[in-house]
Amino acid sequence: MVNTLPAPQNLVADTWVPATWKEFLAIADRPELEKARCYYDAGWMRIETMPIGSAHGQDNSILAAVISLYGTLKEITYVSFTNTSFRKAGERECQPDLAYYIGSEVQRPTKNNQPVDVDVWGTPTLAIEISSTTLSDDLGQKRLLYERLGVQEYWVVNVEAATMIAFAIADGGSRQIQVSAVLPGLPMSVIEEALRRSQTEDDGAVNRWLLQQFR
Repeated sequence: MVNTLPAPQNLVADTWVPATWKEFLAIADRPELEKARCYYDAGWMRIETMPIGSAHGQDNSILAAVISLYGTLKEITYVSFTNTSFRKAGERECQPDLAYYIGSEVQRPTKNNQPVDVDVWGTPTLAIEISSTTLSDDLGQKRLLYERLGVQEYWVVNVEAATMIAFAIADGGSRQIQVSAVLPGLPMSVIEEALRRSQTEDDGAVNRWLLQQFR
């Protein structure tokens, strides 16, 4: 059979293109796209390059540290994931920079190299996108994807501006929030200050400042 799927270089276009679920799976499983990020939502797919810049990487690390310190000090039960795919077969798939299952009732998905099946393990409580070049899409189509998937909160980090845009999701819609409910009492302003401090201070100094805020 002749392979009619587009060549890889035509797929990593950082834009949404129409595709069936079968076409998406065939493309997402290609070895040459192992380092790409794959999204699918109701007949549309997006294949984008994995960010490699220091700005994206540093902000990703700061967000992970904020949640780790806060969750630990506040004795919140959570399980964290970095660059992990979450799949609702036949309908949608996402690969947020960071994702968390939060709460005493959460289950720990099986540790393997397959996308997490949300029909088995449930949808992540919190999904985070670090936006260095994809801000408009993260606030647009991806936001709709996460609404449909049913995460409880969705956060977008604007790397260039060192700001946070956080949304609470319920009943298929979202609204902007300034304080997290899934990590009770955590204000977005503290995260933004940590992002700003990380531009001139080392990680240890930022973490010590965070510990002062959280105690």
